[in-house]
Amino acid sequence: MLIETLKRHWWVPVLRGILAILFGIIAFAYPGLTAATLVIFFGAWVLVDGVFRIIAAIGHRASDPEWGFHLIIGILGIIVGLLAFHAPGVTALALVIYIAVWVLMIGATEIAFAIKVRREVKGEWLLILLGLLSIAFAVLLLWNPLLGAATLIWLIAWYAIVFGILGIILGFRLRSLPTIPVR
Repeated sequence: MLIETLKRHWWVPVLRGILAILFGIIAFAYPGLTAATLVIFFGAWVLVDGVFRIIAAIGHRASDPEWGFHLIIGILGIIVGLLAFHAPGVTALALVIYIAVWVLMIGATEIAFAIKVRREVKGEWLLILLGLLSIAFAVLLLWNPLLGAATLIWLIAWYAIVFGILGIILGFRLRSLPTIPVR
């Protein structure tokens, strides 16, 4: 069952949340980071997230008929991460577009997943909130892609920390789900 798989892997959103918070703290602690350094930190975060999404998709393929969609999102995350490493000197505009596209994909995925499990999971509003936060952040970035580098770093840091906190809450909520007896 999907719920048992989610409960068994409760630690994945917690770990993703911790990594997001660490990324946000680094961005706050070093606001003078150059765009190239920010690209490298962002690339590492997206790459790790993509790997975890691929692992989760493959692990859930027996219980999730849409596992292929999640696999594609993970692969795209890895591609965006590798692009960030390949071209660390990209312009701020390209970085904004990289981030906005990736965050938009994450938001849509979180909302779609919340709709899918809404009858089985209490607290699916956290997934919807994660998705809406991601989509709002992507729209903000696309609305004015010529934001100054410092402003962009602060926006990314706040987004990462809030996303991380919500991910950790979600993980512990999944962990506390009641065990369903096997029939």
